[in-house]
Amino acid sequence: MARPLRIDIADGWYHVASRGIERRAIFTDGREHERFLDLLGEAVDRFRILVHAHVELPNHYHLIMQTPEANLSLAMQWLNLSYAAWFNRRHDRVGPLFQGRFKSIPVEGSAWAYELSVYVHLNPVMRQAHGLSKLEKKAESEGLRAPSRDVVTRRLKQLREFPWSSYGAYAGYRKPPSWLTTEELHKRAAREQAERMRAYRRHVRQRLARGIEPELKERLADGFALGTEAFCTKMRKAAASQRETVGTRELRRRASFAEVVRAVERVRKKPAGEFLDTRGDWARPLLLWGARRWTGMTLRELGFALGETAGHRRPADYTAVAMAIKRFEQKAEHDKALSSAMQSLVASIECEM
Repeated sequence: MARPLRIDIADGWYHVASRGIERRAIFTDGREHERFLDLLGEAVDRFRILVHAHVELPNHYHLIMQTPEANLSLAMQWLNLSYAAWFNRRHDRVGPLFQGRFKSIPVEGSAWAYELSVYVHLNPVMRQAHGLSKLEKKAESEGLRAPSRDVVTRRLKQLREFPWSSYGAYAGYRKPPSWLTTEELHKRAAREQAERMRAYRRHVRQRLARGIEPELKERLADGFALGTEAFCTKMRKAAASQRETVGTRELRRRASFAEVVRAVERVRKKPAGEFLDTRGDWARPLLLWGARRWTGMTLRELGFALGETAGHRRPADYTAVAMAIKRFEQKAEHDKALSSAMQSLVASIECEM
């Protein structure tokens, strides 16, 4: 059997899935789910990938990911091998855990990824145990059968209570982990931030009531690309021109932390010593945001670098670093001055790279 094609794209979006060998279980208890999610969070830090959605079922998982550095293959190889090695040690077993290499489908940006996220989040109830065999799912999606209101309500309850999915974070039932990125897809649910979780819950309910779109299911089954015809044609050409990996541009050269500091100083028009210890100064989180984007440093490494630059003995806590970056990105959505500062920093760093 031919190996699945890998098209690694800078800033690319993907639907990623992996299944246990011979459809065997890869998660047998909560500890194993937790270990996989810990490793997924570490992969976000280690490879600077973005995880927009996830769901883990007993014998397979689904992810929606974005790769600023066109390194999906590298990140997924590390994730699956790390988890398989841990799982095998725990169960005193040898041999492969996953059925071949992971499957990845390029997705045309957040507009297509939003509908895909609903599909991913519905997976826990799209099973025969919940009244949705393959024939029943087909009948519902084609409008030949409609679930009752009680059935839809019961499925929604099951989704709320399912712990191994990002649906709870999108619907507002659970606080998202620091490594999960929800803002981009949430913006597709509603323009106003206060309405996004409610709108997402409403969309999921609508999908449960009328079934997954047949076209989406066919595209995912085809396993090549999810997007407009022009996007799919572009992906086919990319695949034809290179057998294994293709990037839309060269990988971004990584900057040093000191280079990012100097760039922020130019944008802020102040030396770092004058804003790193100033409470509420936007240049500090801007520095962390820029360093996270260009240096390839982990959150913990950023905390140490920030402490050293500010002349402190104790490093900044990595959870505080993550929260500072996330809050800054959220504020910049509505603050033109912060958005302008981010653009200025991008221009300042990339013109030297």
